[in-house]
Amino acid sequence: MALRERLVRETFPNGAGQSGASEGQHNFQEMKSRLHRALINRMDLTKLGELAPDQLNAEVSRLAEGVLAAEATPLSIAERDRLVRDVQHELFGLGPLEPLLADTTISDILVNRHDKIYIERRGKLEITNVAFKDDEHLMRVIERIVSSVGRRIDESSPMVDARLQDGSRVNAIIPPLSLDGPVLSIRRFGAEPLRMNALIENKALTKEIADMLEMCVRARLNVLISGGTGAGKTTLLNALSASIPETERIVTIEDSAELQLQQPHVVRLETRPPNIEGRGEVTQRDLVRNALRMRPDRIVIGEVRGGEAIDMLQAMNTGHDGSLTTIHANTPRDSLARLETMIQMTGMRLSDRAMRQQVASALDLVVQVARLSDGTRRLTSISEITGMEGETITMQEIFQFERTTVDRDGKVVGRFRATGIRPRFAEKLKANGMILPRIFFEE
Repeated sequence: MALRERLVRETFPNGAGQSGASEGQHNFQEMKSRLHRALINRMDLTKLGELAPDQLNAEVSRLAEGVLAAEATPLSIAERDRLVRDVQHELFGLGPLEPLLADTTISDILVNRHDKIYIERRGKLEITNVAFKDDEHLMRVIERIVSSVGRRIDESSPMVDARLQDGSRVNAIIPPLSLDGPVLSIRRFGAEPLRMNALIENKALTKEIADMLEMCVRARLNVLISGGTGAGKTTLLNALSASIPETERIVTIEDSAELQLQQPHVVRLETRPPNIEGRGEVTQRDLVRNALRMRPDRIVIGEVRGGEAIDMLQAMNTGHDGSLTTIHANTPRDSLARLETMIQMTGMRLSDRAMRQQVASALDLVVQVARLSDGTRRLTSISEITGMEGETITMQEIFQFERTTVDRDGKVVGRFRATGIRPRFAEKLKANGMILPRIFFEE
């Protein structure tokens, strides 16, 4: 900031308000761009790729010091360090976003324009003072992200889903679809996924509920995790998957790889978008069909969102018990209706009753999660699917989060409680050597 303020004072000695600060920011970006170009011209990029990270940083710092000395620009040690660090981020990272990515308290990074970047921290949005130089600068970072995972983005394919090395989910959309320049959204996932203990500490659920869910996974019940955007579906799916025995072969299927399973025997599959000629697309439905030929013990689908729903349900009905997946829906009942809609998307001519029989016989549990008004994420309901009654799928709620009030700080106050219904799957758990304490189901 000292460099920026000095540039403002030198350019506008009598004061220029906001426009002066803007000009100072522009001059700083220009200096950074010159240093960036000079380093690119001086570096042997093929040799740099062979260096260890510490050696790489030392080499870039050495070259940068030489360039700055040649420019004879009066800078303090702190200013030089910051300039060199920013250029290293430009060369090998994601530019201005690197400090945000290093902050573990940030869950979402939302770039609305090159000069307007928001973050989500503890469930609340806030604007930052971070900015890209211009749209071209932002596009370079987007292209670096998508090319690293074999995707592309251009006018013929202006939307893309990708991921960062730590598994964070990335979505980018560019003109002509976005009117104010490129837009970038990053949903953060830590290098280490949250374990069930961490979810209990964060009060997303209780230990009793966690114990029951872990028993259900070990007993090979088919579980559907339902919730809205940002509700924590993938986080809970990762935590539940830790209960899968290490002796089992797991096949994961995702649009953009996010799951971080810790078992040794995991096969990870990812969809592929069509190429520039519109060919070569591989959908989740294709991968589900192929997974059935790979001798899986468990199939884990990151999110079911289309025609793969029917293949997933048929797999659950034909010996692939213990499968896990997530779905976008606001209530357990809505999640079942969405599955019916997805089956219809395949063009299969099934009656309503036939579709519902497929769902009712395949799924055992629907776990509902939600992001509450105070930004916290909670498990709000666990419902057991018990069968069919006429043409209606019957369900019974086992656990629920009961909201009572909102305190002065805007925090939602409530409690997890059992509904008093003993689930039918208790017998299946007993057959697998796991006993549910009766206290779990006493109101």
